[in-house]
Amino acid sequence: MKAIVCKTFGLPDKLEFGDLPDPKIGSNQVLIAVEACGVNFPDVLIIQDKYQFKPELPFSPGGEVAGKIIGFGDQVNQFQLGQPVLALCGWGGFAEKVAVDSDRVFPMPPGLSSEIAATTLYTYGTSYHALKDRANLQQGETLLVLGAAGGVGLAAVELGKVIGAKVIAAASSNEKLQLCLEKGADEIINYETEDLKNRIKEITGGKGVDVVYDPVGGKFTEPALRGIAWKGRYLIVGFANGDIPQIPMNLPLLKGCSIIGVFWGQFSKLEAKASFQNIRQLVAWILEGKIKQHIGKKYTLEEAPEALKAILDRKMLGKGVVVI
Repeated sequence: MKAIVCKTFGLPDKLEFGDLPDPKIGSNQVLIAVEACGVNFPDVLIIQDKYQFKPELPFSPGGEVAGKIIGFGDQVNQFQLGQPVLALCGWGGFAEKVAVDSDRVFPMPPGLSSEIAATTLYTYGTSYHALKDRANLQQGETLLVLGAAGGVGLAAVELGKVIGAKVIAAASSNEKLQLCLEKGADEIINYETEDLKNRIKEITGGKGVDVVYDPVGGKFTEPALRGIAWKGRYLIVGFANGDIPQIPMNLPLLKGCSIIGVFWGQFSKLEAKASFQNIRQLVAWILEGKIKQHIGKKYTLEEAPEALKAILDRKMLGKGVVVI
């Protein structure tokens, strides 16, 4: 089968378009003919051997797919051949076929296209878990989203509005901030040209924000933490900036705030029932038109390394998708 192949760990330019053997199906797995695969920041990390999950070489990146079932193991009885599904495969999605554990496969809801289905679980799943399960964001509270025009950031902006919060979107360019306004952000901050902490104070009248959603890290974490309200919740989602920040631990003490880790991949495994309930709610909101994925660009399978480079260079607006 055709695939994007990682033979040696490194940056996207080391990936090759070529052939891999068809996946072998385990007794509790399904084989999916991939129609679309979402492009996510963990894909950039996994090809550099910097992610929590470490596949053996050679492998294909791509952890979020949609397609049709073309085979399954002898212990799988809840799916049918030809059934449209979406799945969390971890890696292997930038390929024509992928084998996935059956408990990581979900029936495709009617009315959902493959491209939308393949770009929903990681971003909206992560952001909804963060805001609902970890921060317990409430109607009327103020949410600050860093990296707000990226995949998970834009999802957090939308979900914050659905929950009923006031949303402040922070990003690095006016183009990105305009997209955030279109998605419902109440206020915007260009943190490359404005003082992040001071702007937070100005917008909130000195109170600070109740929740910070941070998938960026680096130099923006400390000023955002300094702009948090008393008893605020700071969500550590990722480090797209590339630098893991060193936080002065007197700040949580003085603010009476909580610093909360968000690892949706592990949550979806260890708390599968709660995760599935979240996914059902997200799909309902999508079908109702309350949230809508912004696909920044579509790529062919051969162009998939370009999609990963766009994420690495922080040039991806919303979500990218590889269409097989």
